Amino acid sequence: MGAVLYYIFVLPLLYLISILPFWILYGISDFLFVLVYYVLGYRKKVVYENLKNSFPEKTHDELKNIERKFFRFLCDLILETLQTLTISPATNLKRCAFDKSAIDLFNKLNEEKRSCIIVMGHYGNWEWGGSSFSLMLKQQLYVIYHPLSNKHFDKLMCNMRTRFGTKLYTMKDTMREMIRNRNEVNATAFIADQTPSPEGAYWTTFLHQDTPVFWGTEKIAQKMNCPVVYVTVGREKRGHYKLYAEMLCENPKETKEGEISEMHTKKLQQDIIKQPEIWLWSHRRWKHKKKV
Repeated sequence: MGAVLYYIFVLPLLYLISILPFWILYGISDFLFVLVYYVLGYRKKVVYENLKNSFPEKTHDELKNIERKFFRFLCDLILETLQTLTISPATNLKRCAFDKSAIDLFNKLNEEKRSCIIVMGHYGNWEWGGSSFSLMLKQQLYVIYHPLSNKHFDKLMCNMRTRFGTKLYTMKDTMREMIRNRNEVNATAFIADQTPSPEGAYWTTFLHQDTPVFWGTEKIAQKMNCPVVYVTVGREKRGHYKLYAEMLCENPKETKEGEISEMHTKKLQQDIIKQPEIWLWSHRRWKHKKKV
């Protein structure tokens, strides 16, 4: 019964939303913001607590201003993500494209036939960013993801992310698949600001708080000796983004334990401080506490 409802009602509705003109889409987003923020109050306590702990120097009014901007962005992001069901390559690139220096960096790695690891956060529109990479750059892009518990929505998200040639690794298969594809010049994208289990995580200070970080990005980079590139998706204005890239580490095997994890965490922190409203504050990033 659930599958019938999904394919008859839910999926057609999502596709209908995805083909709407952007001016209508953002009108819906404005309505959704009022509903989510003022009526439902979705995770407002979580967002405010995260902001308060991350920016202890800011006043209550300043934090509430960031909070409101975040929820407006979150509603935009949800509807922009749905657009990936039908968005054309030209429109995707008009609204989200790589900076020239980033293109030069990835082209240089490609010419040298060096695969790389991309590290980024839930910052800006990372979904459009993945599509832009596959449309603009020469490397095969692999994105690591967590399969959703609902098989219908999991299939939908996979279809959205692979429309323009991106391929996916499930997290548990990442190392095995990277080894299998080691003779291909590619780029593997890690979203580094998810919440790992505190046991076995690398702990650092991030936005004034003890924060666990997945070891995986660093350990795999060292094992494969793949250059690590930090990518950020800045928001220039509503519905328009620019991707930037920076080489963090050319030879991971030469780094000390924790060095790569510290580098990409600090880069993300700098981006969040610069444009705080476009990071995923509703995520329970600090639900685990460091054991003394």
